[in-house]
Amino acid sequence: FTSVKLSSLRRHLKTHSDEKCHVCHLCLKAFRTATLLHNHVNTHTGNKPHKCSECDTAFVTRGELSRHRRYKHTLEKPFKCTICEYSSVEASKMRRHVRSHTGERPYPCHLCSYASKDAYKLKRHMLTHTGEKRYECYVCQARFTQSGTMKIHMLQKHGDNVPKFQCPHCSTFLSRKSDLGVHLRNLHSYMEEAVKCRDCEAAFHERYAFLQHRKTHRNEKRFRCAQCSCTWSQ
Repeated sequence: FTSVKLSSLRRHLKTHSDEKCHVCHLCLKAFRTATLLHNHVNTHTGNKPHKCSECDTAFVTRGELSRHRRYKHTLEKPFKCTICEYSSVEASKMRRHVRSHTGERPYPCHLCSYASKDAYKLKRHMLTHTGEKRYECYVCQARFTQSGTMKIHMLQKHGDNVPKFQCPHCSTFLSRKSDLGVHLRNLHSYMEEAVKCRDCEAAFHERYAFLQHRKTHRNEKRFRCAQCSCTWSQ
């Protein structure tokens, strides 16, 4: 990070600090910066100062307004993948997408060998250890730890009540036609530049095939000690 303004540099340095000296007077939650605290207080008061010039929607933060404008009005996707044709509205989504090419999983579970490419999936995975079942089927009230498991249940048990669209290339079922289109673009579209596996010589022009291949390396012990017969996976 570089900046011509000292104040901007100081503000940026706070993102690397664990110090949270700005405390909400309503719930006592603490934040690193005054801006984060101000945005948080707005969630209590209902104040939404950032208004869209294209419609009547308003938002707590400027970032939320920018995302709204890109999704609903400009349809701009400024973040472009350098490996395939994928582009994104948000930088965070692009970072997750790039990990599908690299195979990087920087969010490990501290209770088992699972690791995720994004924090949300790790949080969802942790529910399998706690046993908490947040998701309820609105037809029969059966409960599940993950939304994906609930969707599969609804398609299999209540298929007559739920529209289902099966992917012609894999076993995935989706409840909306638009979701099927997104699935086909993200997983089954041809990529001109092949994605190479980091653990072997395999290369793929389809993301789905690459992800399926990566599973074959999941439990491999790729590292061997030069002094003894010990091997390990990470």
